[in-house]
Amino acid sequence: MKTVFVSAISGAVLSAVTMAAPTHAADAITACLITKTEVNPFFVKMKEGASAKAKELGVNLMTFAGKQDGDADTQIAAIESCIGSGAKGILLTPNDSSALVPIITKAREAGLLTIMLDTPLDPANAADATFATDNFKAGELVGKWAAGKLGAEAQNAKIALLNLNAQEITVDYMRNQGFLKGFGIDIKNPTDIGDEDDPRIIGNAVTNANEEGGRTGMESLLQIDPEINLVYTINEPTAAGAYEAIKAAGRQGKVTVVSVDGGCPGVANIKEGVIGATSMQFPLLMASMGVEAIKAFAETGKKPEVTPGLDFFNTGVELITDQPVDGLPSMTSEEGLKKCWG
Repeated sequence: MKTVFVSAISGAVLSAVTMAAPTHAADAITACLITKTEVNPFFVKMKEGASAKAKELGVNLMTFAGKQDGDADTQIAAIESCIGSGAKGILLTPNDSSALVPIITKAREAGLLTIMLDTPLDPANAADATFATDNFKAGELVGKWAAGKLGAEAQNAKIALLNLNAQEITVDYMRNQGFLKGFGIDIKNPTDIGDEDDPRIIGNAVTNANEEGGRTGMESLLQIDPEINLVYTINEPTAAGAYEAIKAAGRQGKVTVVSVDGGCPGVANIKEGVIGATSMQFPLLMASMGVEAIKAFAETGKKPEVTPGLDFFNTGVELITDQPVDGLPSMTSEEGLKKCWG
């Protein structure tokens, strides 16, 4: 079966490059944080974590954000500004895992420590370090959960996949392919979305990882097959939008939705039955560790180490659901609400 791709990217542009005013002495260590956007709750929390740790350590933090997911040009301009400012290091959630490699190489050649947060570059070793969720495992956890929940009916599943964008950056294909593998589908090339030939896959849609994209992407896939009963989403805002489309189609209660994020609104949606399961990430930890690493590098020249067996430092992932599956460790939404972010 040829997988159908549907575009559902939002056209809204909500943020340009922003920079926080320096708050420390002129001789303080300067670090830069560059997120994909400044409106997604995940990146809002990441900025809060970096800012709090910078204040604690006396680091001067400059912050920037892309206009929307996929906006590499704005991030390139921000990195140029960081190089010119004399910053000691850059924390970046890249909007394009490959297109940003040349400018990151330039930053490294200029002596800056470059750390990716959440999304690795392609190749990952183009940066000095990556602090991230194991995104493949995050997808795999919700895939295994979905297979366990559906049981024998997993063989009759009709699956919609709501992804990030057309670039198929690392975080996008890792979560998507992890989900499919966890569900028991042959993923062919694990770096390619949509090359699977399993007839249970109805189609993929790109959503820009926001609620509007989730809604329009789900609407489009429901037009292809109105009996879709399992939906994977790149993140929880996308899941919330997908649920609105499911509800409008009169399919609530008949569709299982899974996601990745662990934000407080998403965990609350598990409690309310909107999302069946999600994999919780820890963006505050990623950001605070990144600031600590830049300060250590500026003072000692030491670079961060990776988790043994991986090419990045794993900041952890937890499965959250109120419908546990035998043999798959998980936390309830009540427990998750004590650890969530946003």
